[in-house]
Amino acid sequence: MKGDFLGLWNHVLAVLPAGPCPQPPAAMAARLVKQCACLLREATLVPPAAAPAVAPMGRLRLAQVGRRTLTSSATSPSSHFPRSLSGLLEKEHVFSARPQQQEVDRLIEKATRPEELLELLSGGHRLHENHAALVLIQLSRLLSNKPEHKASLMQDARFQQLLQLVNSQCLELAERFGPEELRRVLVTLAAQNRRSVPLLRAVSYHLVQKPFPLTKGVLLDLAYAYGKLGFQQTQVLQRLTADLLPHVPSLTSGEVARCAKSFALLKWLSGPLFEAFVQHVLDRAQTVPVPHLCNVLLAFAHLNFRPERPEQEDQFFSLVHEKLDSELTGLHPALQVDVVWALCVLQQAREAELRAVLRPELHGQFLEAKSPKDQGTFRKLLHVNASAWLEHPGYAGPCLPAAALLPRLSALDGKVTPLQKELQDTLKGLLGSSDRGSFAVPTQYGWVLDAEVLLDPDGQFLPLRNFVAPHLAPPSGSQPLPPGAKRLAFLRWEFPSYGSRSRDLLGRFALARRHVQAAGFLVVDVPYYEWLDLKSEWQKGAYLKDKMRKAVAEELAK
Repeated sequence: MKGDFLGLWNHVLAVLPAGPCPQPPAAMAARLVKQCACLLREATLVPPAAAPAVAPMGRLRLAQVGRRTLTSSATSPSSHFPRSLSGLLEKEHVFSARPQQQEVDRLIEKATRPEELLELLSGGHRLHENHAALVLIQLSRLLSNKPEHKASLMQDARFQQLLQLVNSQCLELAERFGPEELRRVLVTLAAQNRRSVPLLRAVSYHLVQKPFPLTKGVLLDLAYAYGKLGFQQTQVLQRLTADLLPHVPSLTSGEVARCAKSFALLKWLSGPLFEAFVQHVLDRAQTVPVPHLCNVLLAFAHLNFRPERPEQEDQFFSLVHEKLDSELTGLHPALQVDVVWALCVLQQAREAELRAVLRPELHGQFLEAKSPKDQGTFRKLLHVNASAWLEHPGYAGPCLPAAALLPRLSALDGKVTPLQKELQDTLKGLLGSSDRGSFAVPTQYGWVLDAEVLLDPDGQFLPLRNFVAPHLAPPSGSQPLPPGAKRLAFLRWEFPSYGSRSRDLLGRFALARRHVQAAGFLVVDVPYYEWLDLKSEWQKGAYLKDKMRKAVAEELAK
């Protein structure tokens, strides 16, 4: 019974809007009609043997659940359509057997014109939510053959209310789904990359509230779907990680890699679960494939996770290096960069691995990167190059050429955030002169400083122009810093810089902070959660002054 309805559910999912209907009704109707037609054209190409197991038109029923009906009523004075369909829903008794086909089913199936279907909505027939969805699907069938009716249909108030009804219900029905049905809904959304927030919220609510057990397969699919759609719901993620933990020993290496990647996309770090992933890899050290190991490593780097126990950490990274020694150069060039970048984030990169990706034969493929993906790989190469310079004093090369270190427009053309603007405005007020500070400073390390200032031993601002600046590309200035002077870098940390429900920086941002420090700066951190508490300009100025004093004091205390 549930399979019949889920077949209909999957059809309707493909045409429903992916959100709380921000478009006007006419535009939404046009979009739905177009997608329905595309869906049905594809369906006609499927051979009978491969067709999905969906009951014939007019025979779909939701068994063993509550049933709602649509009944006719007096005509509204402001419309040719009865009062809102959603207001005509009535509770009926639960039924457990498949009912016989009703007359309205046959009328829907035999309709040859859109008007015949719309008349059913106001003709005194008892229609439940399945019928509403069937009407929508049959309308799309008719319009695929007779597109000339599309314009008039979109203007029909009955059709617009039909869309609203189907959209508001395909949520109430989620209440009656079990874990398998919820899994299929989420996997369908993920496969179509449709981030329908109301539906995701409804499914999440039932996953949290219902005590039904979740199998290993369901848990893995849920983690995948939430990760693919980037939908974070704290209680759901807590349940998924807790329920997955006892299943980790029985997972395959591929399932561990897939699961780690899903939680990394969600920026969700569960210490016990990730420690179990580490042990899983160590237990299968001789058989774990290198691609799976790479995916686990990338997930760890994204979340800036390292095993808590030193002996376990040593064993894990020894295994990584052992596997990469013979297979790193055989990986896809972009994956080679990703893996070595991840090792840099986790402070585990070896000089041989740095050389492998900084050699001209490999990095030359990305120097003139055009696609966004290749540009992202090139930025990671800049970070690897910076790690070689700043964190491996004995590294002898090769390195990226000087021309590759020049800042690109893409490094500075990002949208200015409110925190960034307020930070700049407040700091400009403290400096008093434009030559005492620089803003949005691109460095040769691939990172952009929010601001840079120089302080003399008495804590007074110094002009930046004439002093050496080895961090710029190309380096500028010739005058050495005065004795006791300090170079300060302001780094703002927005909400996306942190893990979910955490105040720990994600791996990329932790690497940036570490590189800036290694380049000789005192770092002034400006996290969003502290800045939001500051209301007046005086408070913001006092906050930055205090931050600078603390940064200098910590340096002097070392």
